Amino acid sequence: MRLDALARFLDSAIRVPGTNIRFGADALLNLIPGVGTLPPKGMSAYLIREARRLGVPMSTLLRMIGNVGVDLVISAIPLVVWIGDVFYRLNLRNMVLLRRHMDEAHPVTTRFRH
Repeated sequence: MRLDALARFLDSAIRVPGTNIRFGADALLNLIPGVGTLPPKGMSAYLIREARRLGVPMSTLLRMIGNVGVDLVISAIPLVVWIGDVFYRLNLRNMVLLRRHMDEAHPVTTRFRH
């Protein structure tokens, strides 16, 4: 799913060698003063827009928007911003919410023939 790929690109595309720590474009772009938070938040908004298009209920959309809000608050604090991007992973959190909705709304049934 292209939204999964976007979330991984933003939150966990790169692994720090010798560790299990991962980060993505969101953390790298936040190193650019002033404009670093805008492109990743725009992509996060796209993910939420797509979730709405897929029929995610308003309560779940509000949780997704809340995740972006928490990330924006973290982003406002110098130096903490990078730690927040590496460990909070808002887009992967939002993909869990989207995937949960999709699994409930469109369950996959497997039929076995004997």
